[in-house]
Amino acid sequence: MNSIIIIKKDVKNINIKIKPTCEVILTAPLKTTDKHIEYVLKKRADWINRKVVFYKENQPPPQTEYLSGENFKYLGRNYRLKVIESDEEMVKLQRGYLNLFVKDKKNFNRKNNLIKEWYKGKAKIHFQKALDKYQPIVKKEIKSVKIREMKTRWGSCNPIKSYINLNSELIKKSTQSIEYVVFHELTHLIHADHSKRFYNYMSVYMPDWKKRKERLERD
Repeated sequence: MNSIIIIKKDVKNINIKIKPTCEVILTAPLKTTDKHIEYVLKKRADWINRKVVFYKENQPPPQTEYLSGENFKYLGRNYRLKVIESDEEMVKLQRGYLNLFVKDKKNFNRKNNLIKEWYKGKAKIHFQKALDKYQPIVKKEIKSVKIREMKTRWGSCNPIKSYINLNSELIKKSTQSIEYVVFHELTHLIHADHSKRFYNYMSVYMPDWKKRKERLERD
């Protein structure tokens, strides 16, 4: 059982509340005995644990502060951030570290912009490599490719307008995962829905697409 805060006050009934912080608070009438409180907690134990697990699994990710030692993902690998004071501002991968050179190490907005621009530049390069590899297979014209933040999808395709959108966060995934998403969206230029023909086509030209998809969702 998780640690529980018990509050006795002038109320009629026992009430249990679980906060998003996973804090469990039991409020009980002033004359409630400890034995009865223990009985209620045992009776509601499964419900309390389910709520706590739910909140733990849905905690927002910790706020990035861009401090040395923080972890950043790139092409499926983890890199430690190293913030270095420098007159010349840039981001470089060196010896297993993501080095962030910045004039003012305390300037959060500047560090944030430098990292975002670096990711964006790398995304353009690696997404284009995947497009160059698989566009000759589908033999369809792409009129527009946009890299943008997407909350629920890794990519999307408008087969009528021949537009493709790719999630900017995809650059943090492995090259195989990037290729899977790109080829998935390119395939929609031929088969607009997720029909059997769609997956048959993918299986012919990317036989391991299921493994790539699993890795994308796992990493």
